[in-house]
Amino acid sequence: MEAVMAVLPAHAQALLEQIRSRRSVRRYRPDPIPREWVEALLEAARWAPSAHNRQPWRFAVVEDPGVKARLAEAMGERLAEDLRRDGVPAERIAEEVARSVARITAAPLALVVCLSMVEMDRYPDTRRQAAERTMAVQSVAMAGQNLLLMAHALGLGACWICAPLFCPDTVRETLGLPADWEPQGMILVGFPAGPPRVKERRPLEAFTRWIRA
Repeated sequence: MEAVMAVLPAHAQALLEQIRSRRSVRRYRPDPIPREWVEALLEAARWAPSAHNRQPWRFAVVEDPGVKARLAEAMGERLAEDLRRDGVPAERIAEEVARSVARITAAPLALVVCLSMVEMDRYPDTRRQAAERTMAVQSVAMAGQNLLLMAHALGLGACWICAPLFCPDTVRETLGLPADWEPQGMILVGFPAGPPRVKERRPLEAFTRWIRA
């Protein structure tokens, strides 16, 4: 990869290095994030590509500590219910719920990433409708990636967590979101409390196939 970097234009090297150096950060300092920076995150997200340019992403910005606590506790209750049905011991459930609540409440900013199908195309058959929904999900994910990269560029730490997928109704009701907003994930953001864990990536050869005639 170093040989590839050497032949890239300077601006492309800088972009690739930003992408390669981004990590998921789960511990944050309590410092609030400037409002202009939050708007910059959302601005980066809204310029992501999307199916038919319908921009099906929606973002709920949660900064208030009380709202974050209510959301974390409501999600924790749903997690506990699921784990009880799985037969998980009570002590382990308490640990998992406490970890989940602490992770959300400790972040200065929580961005709930949602999907809306209102403006997407509709088909009479399930095959094409399922494909249309997948296209919308992919669009939302690309917006989330833009947001994560912008956070990294600003020196912020961020982490996408998928917990809202397991309790979308709870998230929607707790935050009073519109009925068509379908929670897909939550991006926690803050100034890093320490260096992130470095994880290796598999080599390109492990998942790439060059198709030739």
